[in-house]
Amino acid sequence: MTPSLTALLCLASDVLPGTLPKPTIWAEPGSVIPWGSPVTIWCQGTLGVREFYLNKEGSSAPWYRQPSLEPGDKGKFSISYMTQSYAGRYNCYYHSPTGRLQSSGPLELVMTGAHRKPTLSALPSPVVTSGGNVTLQCGSWEGLDRFILTKEGEPKSSWTLDAQRDPLGRTQALLPVGHVTPSHRWMFRCHGFYRNTPQVWSAPSDPLELLVSGVSAKPSLLTPQGPVVASGQSLTLQCRSDVGYDRFALSQEGRQALPQRPGQQPQAGLSQADFPLGPVTNTLAGRYRCYGGHNLSSEWSAPSDPLDILVAGRFPDTPSLSVQPGPVVASGENVTLLCQSRNTRETFLLSKEGAARPPPRLRSKYQGGHFQAEFSMSPVTSAHNGTYRCYSSLSSHPYLLSHASAPLELTVSGEGPQPSAPPHSPPNTPFLASHPQDYTVENLIQMGMAGSVLLGPGILLFQAQHGHGGAQDAARS
Repeated sequence: MTPSLTALLCLASDVLPGTLPKPTIWAEPGSVIPWGSPVTIWCQGTLGVREFYLNKEGSSAPWYRQPSLEPGDKGKFSISYMTQSYAGRYNCYYHSPTGRLQSSGPLELVMTGAHRKPTLSALPSPVVTSGGNVTLQCGSWEGLDRFILTKEGEPKSSWTLDAQRDPLGRTQALLPVGHVTPSHRWMFRCHGFYRNTPQVWSAPSDPLELLVSGVSAKPSLLTPQGPVVASGQSLTLQCRSDVGYDRFALSQEGRQALPQRPGQQPQAGLSQADFPLGPVTNTLAGRYRCYGGHNLSSEWSAPSDPLDILVAGRFPDTPSLSVQPGPVVASGENVTLLCQSRNTRETFLLSKEGAARPPPRLRSKYQGGHFQAEFSMSPVTSAHNGTYRCYSSLSSHPYLLSHASAPLELTVSGEGPQPSAPPHSPPNTPFLASHPQDYTVENLIQMGMAGSVLLGPGILLFQAQHGHGGAQDAARS
């Protein structure tokens, strides 16, 4: 049977007298069929109809075919291998005893997989506060000029969108979605197609599920490896809470994936989930948050505090690290760690071995043929004992670092006098830095900030004293 012809679907025994109802038409397993898959088109009227016909829009004269073992009120048209030739608009019909044509409504039979799958993303993020808004973006590099966006669930919804071309030649379409609530699941996919072949679609995009966050207690996000990891190292993040969450989700800033893991109960009163991310690559560098949820609700908790994962060894630079007045000092002294590089570097980071809190980051200064940054610790205590390393980075890739400097061991001995508070120091004001490049003394001074600086789950303390001598900065590890 050729797809360019219409088909006779079914012969039944007798024709009932009088006016017969219009037939109905449908496709199984559905009207959107992947390339190469089977599909059956059904036409149903009433018992006694002698002949059913199937017509494809744009095809030639009907072709009659004897059905096999079908009930008298149904016609069956089987396609064993879906191709682009079968995609189109169908209707079925039969003639009443008086000769009147009884025709069904149209059936759109769509083939998918003719073009590569488009991308589907949520702007600014797939994590949405309950009641909030988000914009869905479907895009393609194949010049597809229309997109259809579908939302799973009851009832299933779809939107057909005209595409616009961006300056890079990519076509895309935007759909604002408002008042996102956890009342049901928000799962989307999109296809693309050309206007002149509206029943020939691309492969479906990867599914996109919106995560709706609420106000229940935020979990904690940590990693045993610490915030600075080496390229190729195996990385696992752990989301933990004293609330009995049944499941956890992990988000990475700027990425659409939201992996989920079931909650475990390692001990009474605690729930947690491990997220093994595999060997560390550039794509794993970034800022993470996690969420907790219950199986009987589609609402998630408030986000955890952010955790920055910094990947070392992504630049060939290896800075040097030195200390003044020396690696062994008395408690209460002022100590400066100097990080230097001959290469052009915009920022430097100082990492302490075993510390879970984010390493402080300073903008570099060019002096004496080097780019350098001075990390001041004033006064030092026994808490500053440890091994330090420094790294360089670029503002364009704040989560990617150079190789580590050689380790420097700082030893603080004895207990010296504790200095008094600087006169006229402003009250402590917490400041939440939104980007790693904001963790600089210069930024804080320009903003008139002093006192406590909250960096993710830890505290980095900067003290600024304004006067003729400029600013004195202190970082407590």
